[in-house]
Amino acid sequence: MDNASINSQILRIEGFEISTKFVYPIFFLMLFVYLTLMVSNIGVLVLIVTERGLHQPMYLLFCNLSVNDLMGNTVLMPRLMSDLISPERYISYSQCVLQAFCSHTFGSASHMILIIMAFDRYVAICHPLRYPSIMTTRTVVKLSATAWGASFLLVSILLGLTIRLSRCRSTILNAYCDNASLFKLSCENVTINNIYGLFFTVVLFASSMGSIAITYFRIGIVCWTRKSKELNSKALQTCASHLVLYLIMLWTGFLTIILHRFPNNPFLRKLAYILFHVVPANLNPIIYGLQTKTLREKIVQIFKTKVTQS
Repeated sequence: MDNASINSQILRIEGFEISTKFVYPIFFLMLFVYLTLMVSNIGVLVLIVTERGLHQPMYLLFCNLSVNDLMGNTVLMPRLMSDLISPERYISYSQCVLQAFCSHTFGSASHMILIIMAFDRYVAICHPLRYPSIMTTRTVVKLSATAWGASFLLVSILLGLTIRLSRCRSTILNAYCDNASLFKLSCENVTINNIYGLFFTVVLFASSMGSIAITYFRIGIVCWTRKSKELNSKALQTCASHLVLYLIMLWTGFLTIILHRFPNNPFLRKLAYILFHVVPANLNPIIYGLQTKTLREKIVQIFKTKVTQS
């Protein structure tokens, strides 16, 4: 089979090897996590769109984050839950490519949106008087479009190099579809795929870590030199949550990439990838929603109104 080309458009997904008694508890846990992130992210999104007082640049970035989280998890979680309780795990090649495309776009867009949010926090803390003139709605829209455009371009090349390959295998050695699992279906030389994959990863992580490190270093310098308790409190409140979330996303992403090189730990690799999707998506509405004063006040106001009416 390894030496023959496969023309079938149907692939088999390896999935998780889980004891029968744990299948439904894990299924309902995943369903709860998925519904929680859907409700919270859609709630924040609807609130920002419908409340005119929240039509500000910072909240547009929240919208980008929520849309990305909803997209990334919707292409992953329902399929994972379906495969978990199904004895036959089959997917068409085109659906597999689409899932991989959306998943990698989610990952790269997450990094780029968080870079923009770090820059937004830098301007708000270090140049508060110039913030309205620098972070205009037009600027945020341009930055957001650039982030999404760059993600689509980088991922399109990544998957394009994989689609060109013929296949000699039909089993995805994973619980989901991603680029590495797709090009492992081929018996052709995948050196170009590995080189571009490494380039893609290095560019994404280096630009992400470099930009955020420089941003926080400059924020730290400003806080140190001005020695203002109010400024330090504001910086700690707005930056600590962003940094914690970024580090969680960064290390779960790192684990997924590293564990692909160690096939003896397939369960850990699959788990790390799921955590990369669901943990930040569940924390985003809490961290950016409830810790942002204006948004928090709107949520409390709506909640009190609903309670009064009932």
